[in-house]
Amino acid sequence: MVVIGAGAGGMAAALTANIEGRSVLLTEKTDRVGGSTAVSGGAVWAPLNAQSAKVGHPDTFEKVWTYMQKTVGDAAPAAMQQAFLRNCAGMVDYFEKNTLVELVARSNSPDYYPDREGAAFGGRSLDPAMFDGRSLGRNFQELRDPLPEFQVLGGMMINMTDAKHLLAVTRSFESWREGMKLVLRYFSDRLRGYHRGTRLVLGNALAGRLFKSVLDRGIEYWLNAPLEKLHVVDGRVTGVSLMRDGKRVAVRARRGVIVATGGFPWSETLRSELYPQPSGPWSMSPQANQGEGITLAKEAGATLGTGHVSPAFWAPVSILKRPDGSEVRFPHLVWDRAKPGLMAVNQAGERFVNESTSYHEFVRAMYRSHEMVPTVPAFLVCDHDFMERWGLGLALPGGRPREHLVRAGYLYKAQSLRDLAAALGIDGERLEASAARFTRFAESGKDDDFGKGSTAYNRYLGDPDQQPNACLGPLQRGPFYAVKVYAGDIGTACGIACNEHAQALDAQGQPIVGLYMAGNDMHSVMGGEYPAPGITLGPALTFGWIAGRHAASSPELHSTAGAPS
Repeated sequence: MVVIGAGAGGMAAALTANIEGRSVLLTEKTDRVGGSTAVSGGAVWAPLNAQSAKVGHPDTFEKVWTYMQKTVGDAAPAAMQQAFLRNCAGMVDYFEKNTLVELVARSNSPDYYPDREGAAFGGRSLDPAMFDGRSLGRNFQELRDPLPEFQVLGGMMINMTDAKHLLAVTRSFESWREGMKLVLRYFSDRLRGYHRGTRLVLGNALAGRLFKSVLDRGIEYWLNAPLEKLHVVDGRVTGVSLMRDGKRVAVRARRGVIVATGGFPWSETLRSELYPQPSGPWSMSPQANQGEGITLAKEAGATLGTGHVSPAFWAPVSILKRPDGSEVRFPHLVWDRAKPGLMAVNQAGERFVNESTSYHEFVRAMYRSHEMVPTVPAFLVCDHDFMERWGLGLALPGGRPREHLVRAGYLYKAQSLRDLAAALGIDGERLEASAARFTRFAESGKDDDFGKGSTAYNRYLGDPDQQPNACLGPLQRGPFYAVKVYAGDIGTACGIACNEHAQALDAQGQPIVGLYMAGNDMHSVMGGEYPAPGITLGPALTFGWIAGRHAASSPELHSTAGAPS
């Protein structure tokens, strides 16, 4: 068996097939393992998992299926949605039993639409347990590094809990103690010669655990081996052609090919065809995710899925241009937008969205607003107090240096809102009026325009010490700051149509023997909706597992000595 792509979906498929007794070749286009998973937040949505009740959130299939109907609805085939729900808990159990994957259910993590019937307030989303990267030995260098935004001090990974401790080290002994542990561990790693910290959290921990499992099981893997062609014989996919060491290599696969190359967020051609406009090179996914898996699957007879409400999973992204021309992208996911005192405005200087909504809904609101008023890019605006307490994108809180960001054109700063508006090129009077109205909402505790802080999910990301609304604070004390945010994404949702076994479907809706899809190369079972944290990794792992099992139990496509089975 050949698996293309070493992200969560690909490694899940490779591990499963190997555990089921088949020989596997795992290939990766780049020089690093981990794909989008390694740079992600790492959450895995797996409803009905065995830990849900233990963390206080007993669940039922009927309840979660109701929630899916109220959120995803007809945007994805019901059979695919149910295949995910009926298998994701088994996937979690399987990998915890047979690999080093360890996931921990969140006790407090609302689904993104907590006011809709069937929603849960915890238990369905799980995080990868912290992983010691030192256990990878020399292979640690082959694991894709996390985003710089998930690191501090030049290479120390932190999650939200760590960030809260680090911000409170001068106010809490517990936070000081936890902060010192983190820093001492990190400096120990650097003194030992590691290029970054080896305490891995978030998606990097999940990728590290999967990779260590691949290594422990002796699964053969090739890096720097991009897919060139799928071999089709009598309508069946029987192997692949890859580039390796500058040469084209043909590999036969006795039980099929599983394609999990990460979707197409960096394909300008596919973005222009499938994304709303304007779009651009604003994705947080690795730049190698250029759609080859989808394109080559289509050449082999597969078809794109239809009916989705969105072709991508959106996230507002701010961009810093370095002096050498390279760019740093910051995804405004869960840290700053929901906090009290941040306001988002379009290019007319007017609010257009509940700033505390999910990152996916935020960008959808950008596009809706853009139909009437230019909103791509939009602007996140805050005052002095917010900046010092929470920071804004790449601009860190607590008096840390940020003038270099102003000089680079990333961060806008002015003593008055009118001067800030002039720097942004928007209407100053409207910006002042928007801020004044926003501050009145903070005083009353109710956002009459967009409902910031009105749901459990909003408040989960806000500041519980801020009353009467955890997400509303004044915007009135200069200097004032802003960053531009673009309609970015964290991956694509439009992919190859598949059946419940993860088999790619042809134009007649029939499975193509020997061809499976996983991850963002598979048409999303969420149909471009984003019901909860972890709805990309949950299906990626689940359908990678399903594909690996189905392919492993399928009849041989041909018998070739030495071919991956």
